[in-house]
Amino acid sequence: MKLVTAIIKPFKLDDVRQALSEIGIQGITATEVKGFGRQKGHTELYRGAEYVVDFLPKVKLETAVADSQVEQVIEAISNAANTGKIGDGKIFVTPLEQIVRIRTGETGEEAI
Repeated sequence: MKLVTAIIKPFKLDDVRQALSEIGIQGITATEVKGFGRQKGHTELYRGAEYVVDFLPKVKLETAVADSQVEQVIEAISNAANTGKIGDGKIFVTPLEQIVRIRTGETGEEAI
């Protein structure tokens, strides 16, 4: 089992959710986060004053998947979140040792 974490642009959230739903992924967690990579932020003008926005708004998605689904999930997220511009995001895949569904006590892939 793997935990797939994706950092994407906020306006791509619905597209990614739809793409994951189409391949049978039932549960995701979305968190509003701020960060920067190569984008390094930008400057904005507010009431005549210029200021630097160091951290840009992003959405962090997390989903637990079976090993057999990892490549499908990566492809779905990559295709749905891609704009071709800097700041499209990243995908991280980490191993999961155990998953437990609290309500039923199911463990492992049955708990996904």
